[in-house]
Amino acid sequence: MMRFESVERLLDVIDSSESLRELGCAMAEATNDLGFQYFAITHHTDFGRLAPHSIRLHNYPANWVGTYDESDLGARDPVRRACNVTNVGFPWSRIPSMIPLKALDHQLIELGRDHGIQDGFAVPASLPGEALGSCTFATPTGRTVAPEHFPVAQLVGAFAFNRARHLWIAARPIAEDPPALTARQRECVIWMARGKSDWEISRILCVGEETVTRHLKAAREKYGAEKRTSLAVRALADRTLSFDEILAC
Repeated sequence: MMRFESVERLLDVIDSSESLRELGCAMAEATNDLGFQYFAITHHTDFGRLAPHSIRLHNYPANWVGTYDESDLGARDPVRRACNVTNVGFPWSRIPSMIPLKALDHQLIELGRDHGIQDGFAVPASLPGEALGSCTFATPTGRTVAPEHFPVAQLVGAFAFNRARHLWIAARPIAEDPPALTARQRECVIWMARGKSDWEISRILCVGEETVTRHLKAAREKYGAEKRTSLAVRALADRTLSFDEILAC
């Protein structure tokens, strides 16, 4: 078990990083001190399309990252899926008891080992309005994880993701103001997000169905959203809507 002074120093270095580059260097040191070799701080998104809008900081082998992205393995990564069912860190060895694994999952795990990724520990990270994320630590082929380091890995992972998020937000261009919905458009979007059809919304708001359809079409155009689900997600993301409003029915 690492001494308290060593853990405190690691957290101080991580929390005082002034750039993602500095944080990456700090995490490389912390990862080695914890008995791992690789780390990744990421949002669970498609980095082929959403990279500018997501956190991604890691030192995983380039050949594994290339394979992971080109084959879109993130969409079925069992580590990511396991992060959906817990809010505390877990060793990868526990994944079979957390989520059902199929043949493709076992193939993905073996593919990772073929690229030098043996085992690991994942710390989920989640904030309302953002994609789920995680900080993962991994060992190279032939090296096992050290369970006595898991509590510290939990702390380091949580601190690292929080710092990465702070630096990521600071580095982003200043966002434009969200689209301004009229009061009636906003009402329609809220009821739509609750799963109501245009006809049902029209009965609730005592207006014509065509009026509801027109309001929702205008809201989609303001957000550049082709689908109803995309409209709801974007309105939640920029806090035009809140989860409390959608669930309050």
